[in-house]
Amino acid sequence: MKKRCVAEYVLFFWVYAVIGWIYEVFLETCVYRWGFSNRGVLFGPWLPVYGFGAVVFLLLWYRLIKGKTVKRKLLMLPVIFLLTMATATLIELLTSYLCEWVMGSWPWQTYADYAINFQARIALSPSIRFGLGGVVFLYVIQPFLDKLAARMKDKTLYITAGVIVTVLAADLFYTVFFR
Repeated sequence: MKKRCVAEYVLFFWVYAVIGWIYEVFLETCVYRWGFSNRGVLFGPWLPVYGFGAVVFLLLWYRLIKGKTVKRKLLMLPVIFLLTMATATLIELLTSYLCEWVMGSWPWQTYADYAINFQARIALSPSIRFGLGGVVFLYVIQPFLDKLAARMKDKTLYITAGVIVTVLAADLFYTVFFR
């Protein structure tokens, strides 16, 4: 993988981790009206599971629609929805097991109150939202970010990626040792 490609993935990871944090906070404050809390396991306004999921989507599914005709993209829409829904649900399930193994519990609310759930770790309703989010991500947001990243000079992209990695590493260090 080329250096520029890695730097772009770092940028995309961070953007989607922040978008995931905004999405979770929006749900918590505006939809469920539970009030604000900093979502996730890290201190900063980002949820790495969303960034990781986005990178997985890019690596696995983006090529199915990138550069295709509008007709082809529309035909692929139900497939992309199902693929991103299944992928995100699997990532959430595996992350819950990993967090439980490392930290003794998983850091988000359980889905015990949802009608259709598995071990209160995943549920149908959030999975459908993840599928819809995956469609918006791959069809709308990522093409815009591709254009933005393509316009960045190499040096700017590398510095930005370096800052992102440094900040995320510092946040992880702070969270593990001081929180």
